[in-house]
Amino acid sequence: MLRKLFLSMLVLSSLIFAEGNTTKKVVAQPTISATTIDGKTFSFKGKDSGLIMPDNLKGKVVLIEFWGTHCPPCLMSIPHYIDLTKKYKGKVAMLAVEVQMTPKSQLAQFVKQKGINYNVFTQADNQDFVRYLGTRAGWRGAIPYLLIFDTKGDILAIKRGMVSEQYVEGVIKYALNPKPAKVADKNATK
Repeated sequence: MLRKLFLSMLVLSSLIFAEGNTTKKVVAQPTISATTIDGKTFSFKGKDSGLIMPDNLKGKVVLIEFWGTHCPPCLMSIPHYIDLTKKYKGKVAMLAVEVQMTPKSQLAQFVKQKGINYNVFTQADNQDFVRYLGTRAGWRGAIPYLLIFDTKGDILAIKRGMVSEQYVEGVIKYALNPKPAKVADKNATK
């Protein structure tokens, strides 16, 4: 009886010890490339908290939106993104991934007609990028679907549906100048 108790305690303690000494398995993140409709290629590398941005996007707030040319809320967002891209030139990068399978030639005409001043990609030409980013962000096909990354490539916000220009600008301002939360001092006098 004492022997069974001793063996049980030994097995239990070894399980507890083994669980306490587990190491986190590091999974290598892939490098994913995406090419715009005008031939610019961007290479991203995954990281736990977001993306390692290519050199030309490092230090910028990056907005990536899945959108479509036949989506009314997406179309209403275009002027906002044009304005924000102008206002925060050199500090913000907008990347728009068209996911309604508009042919590239038609999409290029659409971009020109609307005066879009940011990078536009097609889902058809960037399946791996869309699949990787969509899976990580929980995208299920709804558009518009916006991802906002801070200047370090960490994800700040994921929004489904049309998002106001004021909201996006607020997140941009925060990302460009993050301030630690103030803790109220209970002993402070007014």
